[in-house]
Amino acid sequence: MSSAEYVLTLSCPDRPGVVAAVSGLLAGQGCNIIESQQFGDRDAGRFFMRVQFSAPIPEDEVRAALAALAPEFGMEIRLRDVAVKPRALILVSKFDHCLNDLLYRVRSGLLDIEIVAVASNHPDLRPLTQSYGVDYHHLPIAPQGKTRQEMEIMTLVEHYQADMVVLARYMQILSEELCEKLSGRAINIHHSFLPSFKGAKPYHQAHARGVKLIGATAHYVTSDLDEGPIIEQEVARVNHSHSPEDLVAIGRDLECVALARAVKWHAEQRVVLDGHKTIIFPR
Repeated sequence: MSSAEYVLTLSCPDRPGVVAAVSGLLAGQGCNIIESQQFGDRDAGRFFMRVQFSAPIPEDEVRAALAALAPEFGMEIRLRDVAVKPRALILVSKFDHCLNDLLYRVRSGLLDIEIVAVASNHPDLRPLTQSYGVDYHHLPIAPQGKTRQEMEIMTLVEHYQADMVVLARYMQILSEELCEKLSGRAINIHHSFLPSFKGAKPYHQAHARGVKLIGATAHYVTSDLDEGPIIEQEVARVNHSHSPEDLVAIGRDLECVALARAVKWHAEQRVVLDGHKTIIFPR
């Protein structure tokens, strides 16, 4: 049998012997470790580990061996076959920069995911989406509320078997119920002026206050608006010579970069939740 490649991430109470136990188990199964990273959170007393390895045995045997080890150390384990691309549903409103960037990165091989569909509360970005050969779903929000529309979003998640949902400047607040259903697999992007500059035209507000640093934040979606665990942030210095329009343009570039990096890291299983924050194992 030829070897398949897997990524294992785990977290457990921090104690001696975790690395030895995991590496010994893999060696005992004839696996070859390609990459290994770990971190011990002293404040929380938790240990985190990411291991990429090749295995000459079937996936179910790898899972069975890991499941037998997990109780001894109280491990929470995730295992992914590297050959299987994560499936992403993109949510978007009218701004197209993040969507276009993700579509381009996937088509050019820079982002190893499959965008299975795009859904929006507006019809505007159908031509862009379909030019990449991706299904587009217009899900308008009824005047009486979002409940039906959010049910349609979950129907798409289930229909396309989406592993993740990416809010690529989706300008709607998700309900607490939907946030719970998508916990740990929905990623959002927004400017980093919050909570200072809320509401309309945040870049114009920042310009009026003479802000010298602007940025973007990509984070997991939770019911706490724009306060989920942060995955990635990007910043750029600006000065008095930049107009509000300049800040908007710079901000859009930052949003694209931060979101793409967050999606890539999540897809490669390089992100592990540690309470209200994340542990990132970058390449």
